[in-house]
Amino acid sequence: MRPNFVETSNVRAFLAALKRVNDRGAQEACMVVVDGKPGLGKTTALSRWVAQTGSVYLRAQKGWDYSWLIQDLLTELSVDPKGIRGKRERFARVLQELQDRAEQAVFQDQVFGLVIDECDLVSNRAEIMEAIRGISDLHFLPTILVGMGSLRDNLRRFPQIESRAPNKVAFLPATLEDAQALIEGRCEVPVAPDLVNFVWRVSKGFNREILEAIAHIERFGLRLDPGPEGVTLADMAGQVIMNDRNSGKPILVPGAA
Repeated sequence: MRPNFVETSNVRAFLAALKRVNDRGAQEACMVVVDGKPGLGKTTALSRWVAQTGSVYLRAQKGWDYSWLIQDLLTELSVDPKGIRGKRERFARVLQELQDRAEQAVFQDQVFGLVIDECDLVSNRAEIMEAIRGISDLHFLPTILVGMGSLRDNLRRFPQIESRAPNKVAFLPATLEDAQALIEGRCEVPVAPDLVNFVWRVSKGFNREILEAIAHIERFGLRLDPGPEGVTLADMAGQVIMNDRNSGKPILVPGAA
């Protein structure tokens, strides 16, 4: 499978939200909420953006408290937390490190930010959310909160935080055009439109399942001499295309009617 990154409609919506943050009027409105079910490409999109911009990526942990959050931030910033004593000193060091990186990004005409993935796990905990708001507020640092289902609802409990996140992006199931782009961009064998359409339908638009289908198509197609359209639905009749995410059972390509 080719390692290409494919810009889907969800990715374009995310980048548009970041542009709105960059062009914002109110300085403190620098948070972005990204949510959607697992398997829709959130982590892939965020990881690529972090790698491109040198931003900081943290994955929230269920047992996070304030000290654990700050320690994880220092570690991600390549600062040994053992050498810094006291909550205030550690918080100040986090702010200084983030400010230094943000200023360096400005010189390079880049955007630098903080990504908190799996934020659902801590989004109902005032201590953690206020700490994130405090970090974001002090330098108006673009802060991206990533979740799956409860993040938006939980943020309503914290008006001071929710008001700072007017830009919200819901990752939705892939369109047929997205599926076509993913298959063309990632699959090492050509794929016919009828098989693309079938993959899109049975995957229900989940990127994870589409990529699983690409792996199956590749293994089959590399042993085949595809026709001018590529590997067709008829070619793969009876073959496993992916597993059903609910039952775990394999989904087979149907035979001819």
